[in-house]
Amino acid sequence: MNKRVDLPEKKYEGYIFDLDGTLVDSMPLHYKAWRKALARAGAPESVFREDEFYSCGGKSANDVVYFLNERYGLVLDAESTAADKRRIYLEMLEQEGMQPIGEVLEFVHSLGDAPKAIATGSAIPGARRTLAAAGLTGLFDVILTPEDVEHGKPAPDMFLLAAERLGAAPSRCVVFEDAVPGIAAAAAAGMDCVRVRRTSLS
Repeated sequence: MNKRVDLPEKKYEGYIFDLDGTLVDSMPLHYKAWRKALARAGAPESVFREDEFYSCGGKSANDVVYFLNERYGLVLDAESTAADKRRIYLEMLEQEGMQPIGEVLEFVHSLGDAPKAIATGSAIPGARRTLAAAGLTGLFDVILTPEDVEHGKPAPDMFLLAAERLGAAPSRCVVFEDAVPGIAAAAAAGMDCVRVRRTSLS
């Protein structure tokens, strides 16, 4: 099996993890939910293929719809399309379950009581359900979503707030991320970043 991540040897004051595609292998499920929600909203089949999906990793669902409307000249309703996508995802999660990414989970356990946070583009109900389905509830001191900040990824707001909540200096924090917006957000926050490599959506 190919390694998904090169773990850091350096010690940090705070450890911040993205959720989807970083702690859990949820990206294929999110992609299926998006395909179904967009079809129901009337988006063309050609919209939001795999590369675009990954380029939006870490963005809130509403921001994804705004992105698609701007790129393709669509008029999809952001609130209803995003809400439908979240409902579909939770239904699929209930049916299919969720697996953590083993290498990352082992590292989380190895940290013991070191300050740990999640900063995810998912809304809090979906994030909590995903954590529960993967057996990760209770491992993190802080869970942040786009609802907690003015600007989501690629802005640094979530990571800076996570550092503040953990009582750690941003320069002494490390971020684990799989997607470009999150990696950019970590750089903007002045934090080291460890990339978790993605797998196929199929």
